[in-house]
Amino acid sequence: MYPANITRDEAAQRSAMIATHSYQVTVDLSGRVPDAEPYDAEETFVSTSTVRFTSRGGRTWINLIAERVLAATLDGRPLASELADHRLEFDAAAGEHELTVSALCRYSRTGEGLHRFVDPVDGLVYCYTQLETADARRMYACFEQPDLKATFALTVIAPADWTVLSNSPEVEPTPAGEGLGRWEFAPTPRISTYITALIAGHFHTVRDSVQGRDAVIPLSLSCRRSLAEHLDADRLLATTKAGFAVFEEHFGMAYPFADYAQVFVPEFNAGAMENAGCVTIRDEYLYRSRVTNADYETRDNTILHELAHMWFGDLVTMTWWDDLWLNESFAEWASHFCQAEIRASGVEGADPWATFTNSRKTWAYRQDQLPSTHPVAADMVDLAAVELNFDGITYAKGASVLRQLVAFVGQDAFLTGVRAYFARHAWGNTRLTDLLAALTEASGRDLSHFATEWLQAAGVNTLQAELETDEAGLLTRVAIRQSATDEWPTLRHHRLAIGFYDEQDGRLVRVHRAEVDIAGELTELPELVGLRRTPLVLLNDDDLTYAKIRLDATSLATVVEGIGRLDSSLARALCWGASWDMCRDAELPASDYVTLVLSGVGAETDLTAVETVLAQAQTAIDYYAPRAQRVELNDRFVTGVARLLKDAAPGSDHQLAFAQALAMAARSDAVVQLLQAWLAGEEAPAGLAIDTDLRWLIVTNLARLGAIGEAGIDAELARDATARGAERAAGARAALPDPAAKAEAWRLATADDSVPNETHFQVCVNFWQFEQEDVLRGFIQPYLDVAKAISDGTDGWADRSSTIKQHVLGRMFPRPLMDRATLQLFSLWVQGTPLSTYVLRQVNERRDDAERALRCQEAAGA
Repeated sequence: MYPANITRDEAAQRSAMIATHSYQVTVDLSGRVPDAEPYDAEETFVSTSTVRFTSRGGRTWINLIAERVLAATLDGRPLASELADHRLEFDAAAGEHELTVSALCRYSRTGEGLHRFVDPVDGLVYCYTQLETADARRMYACFEQPDLKATFALTVIAPADWTVLSNSPEVEPTPAGEGLGRWEFAPTPRISTYITALIAGHFHTVRDSVQGRDAVIPLSLSCRRSLAEHLDADRLLATTKAGFAVFEEHFGMAYPFADYAQVFVPEFNAGAMENAGCVTIRDEYLYRSRVTNADYETRDNTILHELAHMWFGDLVTMTWWDDLWLNESFAEWASHFCQAEIRASGVEGADPWATFTNSRKTWAYRQDQLPSTHPVAADMVDLAAVELNFDGITYAKGASVLRQLVAFVGQDAFLTGVRAYFARHAWGNTRLTDLLAALTEASGRDLSHFATEWLQAAGVNTLQAELETDEAGLLTRVAIRQSATDEWPTLRHHRLAIGFYDEQDGRLVRVHRAEVDIAGELTELPELVGLRRTPLVLLNDDDLTYAKIRLDATSLATVVEGIGRLDSSLARALCWGASWDMCRDAELPASDYVTLVLSGVGAETDLTAVETVLAQAQTAIDYYAPRAQRVELNDRFVTGVARLLKDAAPGSDHQLAFAQALAMAARSDAVVQLLQAWLAGEEAPAGLAIDTDLRWLIVTNLARLGAIGEAGIDAELARDATARGAERAAGARAALPDPAAKAEAWRLATADDSVPNETHFQVCVNFWQFEQEDVLRGFIQPYLDVAKAISDGTDGWADRSSTIKQHVLGRMFPRPLMDRATLQLFSLWVQGTPLSTYVLRQVNERRDDAERALRCQEAAGA
């Protein structure tokens, strides 16, 4: 279910009937529109949208989600129809028309539409839009679908001392009455509604420029005034400028817009949004506390991802959301490609493809093994389907498939095809077939089988080497066996590398690499016969394809004994990933995985890998180890992490990562006392800053253990009286093992629609905790009840935000309580309860996680 749904068929019918030309949109944030009658200016605003379009003749509609329509005219004559189901229907004869709709619209508190935020630090107001997939209609009346592109000229009336930004270059306001200003932006090129933007408020802004291919491009960075000291503009601008250089060179086309603003905004649901020329980014990326290099690398990648969208997504846009994957997968691939090019130019940093393997690809593999997996090119029949497919398939698997495509056709041919695609379809809309046609022409390769196997079939393959040697240790047979699940049995063509790693001066070094093509269940590789068998034979070396790999017994032993001796961060990433896959597939006990992590993570140089495997080790302990072994295994993990923390260099990234892992693993009285001492300014390791964000991590975990109460949380909030402080305090309260605290957290999560989205997330993500079964068991039935209400659209859920629903369905699922009896209860409930596809998918994903965990527990306990 999706509020105010739009189907693909409806969109196709409308685009066959009308063609849009231009929008003139006025958004009045003054609170002083007399024709709107009295209204609450802190809750609502007034917008007027004038659309010029051509009709082939017939009845159609314009989209609008508003409190009420104030006026509506078609070619100067009032419309007789009323707003119904968030649509205003009308008849238009063949020819040119002008439709004007004025409406009273509501500000969002959930990050959808025009979001309004008041900073508790200083009381200043900040507004920003988030309009993907179909929330432009929450700010102005529009034909809400990506293939009805038009130019947009935005006018904004707001307090004169505000900063106001949009898709077109910044302008100075003109007086618009007492204390008010009017900002009139130039029309944009032809773009889709979902990438239009409005930013308004007391923003702090830093301005700069970059020499582009054809012109000097104005740049700006903006954030809340209370975060201005944390805006590290030099690094942010350096990353942005490097991205412009790489993309303009390799895309063969100048940056397509007139300027480039990046705005850091509060309470943002995603990482960032590619509004044309005016990108919004969650302001958690402005680090107010010490973070590791992995966090900076992630932020750099987000910046480059959104910049790539200016070409792929904004300049050339999908016809409908079926090709959302192509939009996001390309930006995902392009951001890592760009980081790799920046590294090649001499800028120091982690290998971006190792980072991709350590984090994003792990996300894809998990998503692709859930019952809800789908082809990369998914069938998006309506907005409800779209909303749930902003997932690991659409982003990370799609990018992995593009990486395999690059390996298949060659990087030069791939980029040649991309350049032709941009040139051919600039300012238009496309489908997958348009990109494949350009790549086929550039490469001279038939890509039909590639699309069938990789884009239209779900599931992940598993690859395993079959090796035989003679007495001298030379290979007499090398083959790769490929398998697939019964549910998704496709066996694919793969181009991959095989790496042979041997001991050299105490390191594991690649001594031979072979790039091969495989297909079907078994591929013999006679060209490798006669090579010496090395301690590690690594399939998919350099991570060219998308597949789980199984290490042979000798290679697995080599990895377990010395993963830290591997000299390649990407090779280590593949080994970390292979061992994690084996753990999740009940082929490697959680205890063995923890041993591997503790033996190798101290030597790991890629901080994304460090943070990822530490978190995975905790997951293995909590979910994949038999219940009877968890306390002992957690104690062993804590002891190992404490040792790593003691040995870490003062002030290093490793030290911070180990301290965070120790706090999250805390269970014993000894660790509780240590964390309490840290909060009190005592016993912290030299160089470790117990700063604001680390304090909240400690407080939340102490709350989880009942070692701090409401008073302690309130005291911490008094130290950090900010929006983030209030969000973290809400999460810490939700973690308390107290019946009253749990009841209030449940109410905030499921019954209070005034809770802001980020606060809501913190409540949901901290509600369920291990070792709180006595106070949590009673919330199993309420979860079933609220899931049914969301499915039926009752109890106010019909109009609640999709983000809020996903928080409740996903984060409030009682995963820590899942044993066989509880899982059976859920299975019977699903079988006997009519549920919407939206709800069923999310509940089934969590049931599958629980089933996987129980399989691992049972295998380890057998």
